[in-house]
Order: sequence, then C-alpha cells, then structure tokens
Amino acid sequence: MQIGPYQLKNNLIVAPMAGVTDRPFRQLCKTLGAGMAVSEMVASQSLLWGSEKTRRRANHDGEVEPIAVQIAGAEPQMLAEAAQYNVGEGAQIIDINMGCPAKKVCNVMAGSALLKDESLVARILDAVVAAVDVPVTLKIRTGWDRDNRNALTVARIAEEAGVRALAIHGRTRACGFSGEAEYDTIAAVKAEVGIPVIANGDLSTPEKVKRVLADTKADAVMIGRAAQGRPWMFREIGHYLETGESLPPPEVEEIHRVLIAHLHELYEFYGEHTGVRVARKHIAWYTKGLAGSAAFRHAMNQLETSAGQLAAVDEFFAQLAGRGQRLTYVEEFAA
Repeated sequence: MQIGPYQLKNNLIVAPMAGVTDRPFRQLCKTLGAGMAVSEMVASQSLLWGSEKTRRRANHDGEVEPIAVQIAGAEPQMLAEAAQYNVGEGAQIIDINMGCPAKKVCNVMAGSALLKDESLVARILDAVVAAVDVPVTLKIRTGWDRDNRNALTVARIAEEAGVRALAIHGRTRACGFSGEAEYDTIAAVKAEVGIPVIANGDLSTPEKVKRVLADTKADAVMIGRAAQGRPWMFREIGHYLETGESLPPPEVEEIHRVLIAHLHELYEFYGEHTGVRVARKHIAWYTKGLAGSAAFRHAMNQLETSAGQLAAVDEFFAQLAGRGQRLTYVEEFAA
C-alpha cells in the first residue's frame, strides 16, 4: 500500500476517531502492527488553532511516520489553510473528513453532509490539493441515504482533483453505525477508479478482513471501533493475511501489560486531570468481556487519580491471575 511517496509496511490503517485516535493510541496501534494511523479530526476554523485541544491534536512528537492528519470543515479556503497549518506542524498526509455522520458535524455542513453538494466537494478537494505539497486523501460514506448513494461520483471527483487515496465507510450518513456495512459499493468504486481504495466498516476479525479484501479488491482496510481496547488486532490480522493461520488471543498478562503502558502514555500526554478522564473509556474497552469486569468498570469511573486507577487495574488483573484465567475476551464486538 502506497500513498504518494509513502510506502506503508502493510495495508492495515487505523481509522480517525474523535476522542480516540490521539498520539498515544496511534503509536500503540502502529507498534502492534498497523501500517498507518490517522489522527482524530482537527476543525478547520482558524480560531481553534491556538486552543490547547487543537495543539494537542497536532502533536506528533516521536510518532512513527507517515503522520496523517484529518481536517474537517465546509469552506474550501479555510480547509486549505488548515491543511497548510497542519503540514507546518509536521503532517505528511492530509485527510479530509467527508464521512463523519455526527449531527454536530453535519449540522454545519461538514463531514458526510458534504456528500449532498458534489460541486462543493470538488471545490474543497481542488483547494486543499493545490494548497499543500503532501498527499491528500479523502474519507467518505457510500452516500447521504439509501436512495442517494453517490460514492462513485464523489470518487471520480476525488481522482480528478488529485486525491491520492480514498477511504469508504460502507454505510450512508443516514445509517450512522447501524445495520450491516455494504461492501458492494466499495467494490464498484474500486473497479472504476485508479487511486487506492480503502475499505472501512464492521471489520472486526482477521477472517472478515481477508474476505472483504477479496470481495472488494480494495487496496487496504481501515479499522476503527474494533480496535478500541484491542490494539493487537492489527498484529492478528497481519499474521492471518500473511499465513492463513490465526494467532492465539493475547493472554490476560499481556492485556494487563499493554493497558498499563497505555495508561502511563495517556497521563503523560494529557496531564493528571484530563488523563484520568480519558483513561476511563480505554480501561472499559480493554476489560470488556473479562470476568468481573462490569463491577470493576463501575468502580473505576469513581476514581479521580492516576495512582488510584493504576492500583485498581493491577488489583483487577491480579484477581484474574489468581483464578487462573487465561482466556482474554468474550467476543462481544460488533465492529
């Protein structure tokens, strides 16, 4: 898989997820087998560039290349300026968000709302591609709703504009994250355009990834929610694609070790106060499906310090080890 001058080590990409794909999570997924990870989206409004949250999202210190940053907005010139700003901060690939279904994004005609206006899509892509000398990629959905699927038209617009790769979530904006992802649209787009196409949506197991790659002929896959609390899934998928054999699931001891390391990275990146709050959701994802985890997660949400969280995590995993539990997860993941 190649995007512009960047040859990825494989075709497994971490999807941009608001509030999730911060630098610690991106780095962890890359360490555990992902070929690339895209940052959570950065709003294009210039007034936000100086905020602490925006500076944090633009922080790529020590990150494994290539560094891919997603921008969101609805005004071509503002998006072009946002792209230039992020390149100045170290971005090597600029990704444009036309796939987010969230109401607060679509209500300002950004994200997947842009799919309703194909001429605006073209103006945005032309402006951003012309503004930077790094590859520009695009993430979309299959359309606005089931009666208005225009992924193929948008894909042709993107290719004409000079976009270097296209990620497609196999649902419409109206579908949100419900129902089954439709891969036939992704296959149709791949058959018609010459740029790399990345399949996204419901890719929760190595077997499914292999099947979707074969069925769609996509160049790569992009994995989001399924990697929450399971960053090693990139290692598992990569091994399965290479060998056809399944790796054993990680033992409880490894889950404990990876989680503790992740927590320390979060505390360092965000600071004590914010780090503790961000850590709560990650702890919940890592422990979902483990024996006694429901009561543990409830108690965890009451803790206010990093020391308290670390001690509680250690105690929880010590109890699992005392029971001799080796099985990692009950499979409860839908995507």
